[in-house]
Amino acid sequence: MYMFKYVLKRLGLMIMTFSIIMLICFVLIKLLPLSVPRALGEDPNLSYLRLEGRGYITNLVWKNGNVVGYDRVPILTQLWNYLVRIFTSGDFGVGITISEYKNAGVWDVFIEKLPPTILINIYSTLIGVPIGLGLGIFAALKKNKWQDQVINVIIILLVSVPSIVFALVIQYVFCFKLDWFPLLMESGTDYFSLAMFKSMFPAVFSLCLGSIAGYARFTRAELSEVLTNDYMLLARTKGLTRGQATLRHAMRNSMVVIFPSILSEFIAVLSGSLIIERMFSIPGVGGLYLDAINSKDYDFFMFLSGFYCLVGLLAGIIVDISYGFIDPRIRMGAK
Repeated sequence: MYMFKYVLKRLGLMIMTFSIIMLICFVLIKLLPLSVPRALGEDPNLSYLRLEGRGYITNLVWKNGNVVGYDRVPILTQLWNYLVRIFTSGDFGVGITISEYKNAGVWDVFIEKLPPTILINIYSTLIGVPIGLGLGIFAALKKNKWQDQVINVIIILLVSVPSIVFALVIQYVFCFKLDWFPLLMESGTDYFSLAMFKSMFPAVFSLCLGSIAGYARFTRAELSEVLTNDYMLLARTKGLTRGQATLRHAMRNSMVVIFPSILSEFIAVLSGSLIIERMFSIPGVGGLYLDAINSKDYDFFMFLSGFYCLVGLLAGIIVDISYGFIDPRIRMGAK
C-alpha cells in the first residue's frame, strides 16, 4: 500500500514537472526570431503558409508575390491550439523548416528514427555493464594493490575525457588507419545484420567507454565498503570461500546501489548520443533533434524535447522504485 501511494505521488509530481518544462520550452522557442530557410530551388513562401496553417502566424503581408510581413499569434493561443491538436486528433505536428522533412508527420519521422538510437544505446549498455562490473569487482578484490591503481587511472581517464574525443580517436585509429570498421554507419533498415552491427560498433564503443568507467567506479566503491563489514568475516568463518562470500553476500548487498546506477548511466548515454549520432551518421533521434534546434522547427523541437524529458523523469521513478525491490528493508513511502 505504501509503495502504491508512493508511485502515484511520484507520477503526479512527474506530470507536473513535465508540464512545467514543456511550457518553458514552448514559450522560449516561440520568443526566438522566426527562421524560414531559403534553400536552392525552394519557395520560402510555402514555409510561411505552413506556419499560418498550423496557427503560428497570421495576417501575411504580400508584396510582388512574396511574404514580407506577418503577425504572430499570441503564445497562449498557439499553446492551446497545439494541445487541442494533440489530445483530440493525436496530431504532434509536421515538419516546417527542416528541409528534409517538410510536411512530414513528426510522429512518423520519430518512429522511423527511433530504432538506431535505441539500438546503439542498448548495445553500449550490454557491452559496458559486464566490463564495468568486472573491472569494479576486480579492483575491489585487489584494493590498494597495483591492479587497483591501474584500474583507477583508467577510470579517471575515461571519466575525464568527453566521449566526443574518444569518438575522434576511434574514427582515426580503428576506422581510418586500421580500417577495421567503416567510418560511417551503413544505410538501410536491416539493423540486426552483421554488416550493420559492424558499422554501428564505433559509435557504440564511443558511448560505452564512459559507462564502463561509471559502472567500475560505483562497483569498486560499494563493494570495497561491503567487503569490510562484519557479516563478511562471519561468512568466511562459517566455511565459505572468499569467492562464495563475495558472490552470495557482498555482491547482493552492493547491487542496492549498483543496479540503480546502471539505469542512470543508460539515461546519461541516451542523452550523450546526440553528438555521437551526428559524428557517425547514425540516422537516429539525436541528429533529428539537433536539426530541429538549428532550424527552429517548432513541432519537431517540442516533441523531441518532450521525449528526452519524459525518458529522464521516468528513469528517475524507476530508479527509486527499484530500491524497494532490490532491498526488502526499503519501503518507499513508509513513515
